[in-house]
Amino acid sequence: MFHLIFSLPCLFVIARFLWPLSLPLSVKAATALLLLVASQYHLWSRLSSGSVFSPEFPRSIVIVFNWAFGAIVLLAVLQLALDMSTAIAFVIGRGGITIHDNIRYAMAGVAGLLSAIGVYQAVRVPPLKDVEIGIRGLPSQFDGYKILQLTDLHISRLFPAEWTRAVVARSNALGSDLIVVTGDLIDGPLAARRSDIAPLADLRAADGIYVIPGNHEYFFSYPEWMRHYARLGMRVLENGHAVLSRGGRRLVLAGVTDLSATGSGYAPPDLSAALVGAPSGAPVLLLDHQPMRAREAAKRGVSLQLSGHTHGGMIRGLDRLVARSNGGFVSGRYEVDGMTLYVNNGTGLWPGFALRLGRPSELTRITLRQTR
Repeated sequence: MFHLIFSLPCLFVIARFLWPLSLPLSVKAATALLLLVASQYHLWSRLSSGSVFSPEFPRSIVIVFNWAFGAIVLLAVLQLALDMSTAIAFVIGRGGITIHDNIRYAMAGVAGLLSAIGVYQAVRVPPLKDVEIGIRGLPSQFDGYKILQLTDLHISRLFPAEWTRAVVARSNALGSDLIVVTGDLIDGPLAARRSDIAPLADLRAADGIYVIPGNHEYFFSYPEWMRHYARLGMRVLENGHAVLSRGGRRLVLAGVTDLSATGSGYAPPDLSAALVGAPSGAPVLLLDHQPMRAREAAKRGVSLQLSGHTHGGMIRGLDRLVARSNGGFVSGRYEVDGMTLYVNNGTGLWPGFALRLGRPSELTRITLRQTR
């Protein structure tokens, strides 16, 4: 069913875009075959590794597949818009409208160009995004405290060691007080990703590196990955917390597991457990991969929640659909019942649909400010 769903845009393009063209039947058939091959990228990924989440082809091939698949999806959207326009014209009495081949070729060119731009924006090392967030009751010692949030790196054949090393170098150059990684660090088993993720051991921040799991960690031997993150020098917060101190004043950093943990047989997210033993009166910063439970966190007195998971919706317009399945949260800052939620667009994204248009990746440096 998964592969059938992802083939639907291709079938629509073949029927409504390709077949009406004035081309020899042999050319149409050959082109249709190429489109079908490209549309089954996720099937080839499954055959290469046993998982649609971990394509094990050379990076150049993964990039080409993402470009081709993205172009098919975008062309399907453009063709649908053309069909709707001609249907409306027919209904309002203008009769049938002939669509010349040149219009279809232009649509294909636009789809291909937009897909190329989208893939480029997806695979680049993200630019810095600076955000200031006021925290009520923040001790003056933490005013100006800088947190670098990385999330959804999806280290894989698409985001290999060279990319990870560049992200680490850019992150370290920012001189943050704290670095947090809010889940989905990898796509693939440890044996396949060991060298790609190794540069994360070089991340440096005054108060350390903290990490929580995302849903993708549960796809690939969750316990093994958690142990490996710890060996890389990152402190794993699985329904736990750490206390950060400055001049005798404290800030609580809590982290929970992902919502997908229950279906995988592991401990579900538990904010109560994460806060056991936390000092009372200290502001709480929560790391939760998925943003949908932000209102629950606000009720528990959390001051700031940092999340990822949504990839910002990837494409402007599509982000509205992504928001619906994430409690209405998809990208950027939200004020939620007295708590601030920040949903990061992601440092990388799933290599199965690596396309960004209007929703750029980001290295997010959050500066905390004291407010009354």
